[in-house]
Amino acid sequence: MSRINTNVSSLVAQRVLGQNNFGLNNSLERLSTGLRINRGKDDPAGLIASENLRSEIKAVSAAINNAERAERVVNIAEGGLSEVSGLLVELQGLITNSANTAGLSDAEKNANQLQIDSILQTIDRVADQTSFQGSKLLNGNLDFRVSSQASGIDDLRVNGAKFDGDSLDVNVLVTQSAQRGGLFLSLGATSLNLGGTGGTDGTTSTFVVEITGSLGSREFSFASGTTLAQVKDTINTFSDVLGVSAVTSGTGIRLQSTEFGEDAFTTVKVIDDAQQAGGVYNLTSTNFASADTSSGVAYSATSAANGIRDEGQDIGATINGIVATTDGKTAKIDTDFLNLQVTLDTSTSQTLGAVGTGRTFAIAGGGATFQLGGKVDIQSKVTLGVSEVAIRKLGSNAAGGFLDDLSSGKSFNVVDGDLTAAQKVVSEAIEQVSTLRGRLGAFQRNTLGATRRSLGVNLENSSAAESVIRDTDFASETAALTRSQILVSAATNTLSLANSQPQTALQLLG
Repeated sequence: MSRINTNVSSLVAQRVLGQNNFGLNNSLERLSTGLRINRGKDDPAGLIASENLRSEIKAVSAAINNAERAERVVNIAEGGLSEVSGLLVELQGLITNSANTAGLSDAEKNANQLQIDSILQTIDRVADQTSFQGSKLLNGNLDFRVSSQASGIDDLRVNGAKFDGDSLDVNVLVTQSAQRGGLFLSLGATSLNLGGTGGTDGTTSTFVVEITGSLGSREFSFASGTTLAQVKDTINTFSDVLGVSAVTSGTGIRLQSTEFGEDAFTTVKVIDDAQQAGGVYNLTSTNFASADTSSGVAYSATSAANGIRDEGQDIGATINGIVATTDGKTAKIDTDFLNLQVTLDTSTSQTLGAVGTGRTFAIAGGGATFQLGGKVDIQSKVTLGVSEVAIRKLGSNAAGGFLDDLSSGKSFNVVDGDLTAAQKVVSEAIEQVSTLRGRLGAFQRNTLGATRRSLGVNLENSSAAESVIRDTDFASETAALTRSQILVSAATNTLSLANSQPQTALQLLG
């Protein structure tokens, strides 16, 4: 049949040519942009998945940058702490040098004190000037703020806390009392009465005991007639080297370790009882000032000669329902959401039950917060408390004071102050700064290091997944381009033939 009004073959050729041109244009666009999906109609589901992945990739990239920024912040803080640590070590040397009283003139002691004052001022200056983009790092700005603190707390350090809301209540519950290691030496009178009824001359005999504590051991010899007060004073002369102190109690002497906890102990070994009446008693678990009358061991007994020992006991505690790690009167927990340590005073550490009414204290904000995950939520945040390293803060009540007590005119100055106490405070300060540096180092090495590596792998895999969905596969697309070019060429020729076909109908007109 031959018709000229409607050229169906041409219409078919035009439709196919249009389809082939569309395919050719798609291939050209994909090859020129490098993207398989350039608009929603290219692949609606793929576009949604790709955009979600792009969002995650951007967030992860930002988290990696945050981790690197956190590394810089911690490096600056570590630099300041390193200087403080060196100054504290110098302080130790000056204190030890000043204790050599027979070899130093007053002028030299005063010169040492001038150096100490300069060091203390420098520590405060470093603490105040160590900063990152104007934010001071070591002056307490990055420490956690504590409110509503109950009485009975000697020392409190919040190292990390993550919480929603304005504050976090912390509840400390004492489940086991902290104890010293202690023994009671019963003498039956207010002074020693040696000799007995065995014919021993009490005027020439001596009562010889060896007392051992966590710091050392000493042997003591006491003559008949020595009063309890004299016995106590003699033992306390060596308290710093024994780790044991003595207290008179009724007609006896209570020996007790100077520290609390399982590492503290008191041991008494009777070398020569000299027929002294009485014996060695343990102390009651409920009242450390009272002897357990059922535990008496005579001085002449073999077990007394071999040595009787009593160990202290660490406090038992839970903090917000988590069983705490304890040492002496100190309890601490270290979780992802809460990291703190609290040291209780003697009375509170020996009182079972909750510390404080309602709550022990509240964390009311503060600390350094770093966003180390792509998703902004509490799980992806890491908090770090950087305590103030000013001289009024370094030291503790447990150590007997703080660094500013070493200043001129203060109780621990090296000219006429207590150098033993001064050294103890400096040792405590060195430990505090070293511990803080260790925490910062662990944060850098473990938290930041592991986070960067994990986020890096996440970024690689997310980018690869997004690329598979959205990017052009050049191998397959060039093949499709070649196919489309051939089909367009063929369709064009076909359309030309279809358009010329109606011309043959004119031949019928003769």
